[in-house]
Amino acid sequence: MAQYVAIIENAGPDEAVGVWFPDLPGCFSGGDEADEALENASEALALYAQDLIEDGRQLPPPRTLAEVEADPEFADDLRNHTALLIEWPPRTDAAE
Repeated sequence: MAQYVAIIENAGPDEAVGVWFPDLPGCFSGGDEADEALENASEALALYAQDLIEDGRQLPPPRTLAEVEADPEFADDLRNHTALLIEWPPRTDAAE
């Protein structure tokens, strides 16, 4: 199962938590708290994939966390924020 790197940004105690994907330009989400932002991130990824499919395109292959860390464009983001891996496609088994 593929996993996309997601960057979680928490701007401050009274501000929303943002989540974005280095490998998916324009794919971002947020929430009032980290849990909500992560839940919304999976939904944002699904909508992003749906839009690409409707345009006759596919999701680009995800890079590993090490590959994203090695990219100078995202080095500061990874040093200053939390990174998580979001599975694609999401699991739909009853154990979740």
